[in-house]
Amino acid sequence: MAESGAAPKRRGARPEPKPRGLHGLEGRASRPDSRELDTLIHHRLRLGILSALAAAASLTFNDLKTLMQTTDGNLSVHARKLEDAQYVTCTKTFEGRRPRTEYRLTAHGRRALQRYLDHMEAVIRATRGTLGH
Repeated sequence: MAESGAAPKRRGARPEPKPRGLHGLEGRASRPDSRELDTLIHHRLRLGILSALAAAASLTFNDLKTLMQTTDGNLSVHARKLEDAQYVTCTKTFEGRRPRTEYRLTAHGRRALQRYLDHMEAVIRATRGTLGH
């Protein structure tokens, strides 16, 4: 029985996973905020989108779809998550009668990608150190 004022638990509902730091890296990370892995970026498709946009001023939906070799629906879902996090902007226009959706990496997204890459480099260095290289 739920206590008064407490929200009842839904059957089968799973809590959102919380990002965790990697054990053993806490003292080796280059910045305190780089200890936590950005799980939003860590997904293969979202990392690919951000990486492609970091290398180009902008890319269309079709450009990204071709680069990522994915479906319209899959790209839309992941691009929306990046847009909601303000990592990318989405501009919709028309060329004649054809819709054109264009994505750009924001300054916030560029910083988040840099933090993510810094974190992954720290993971690689720490792992190589444990392997004796």
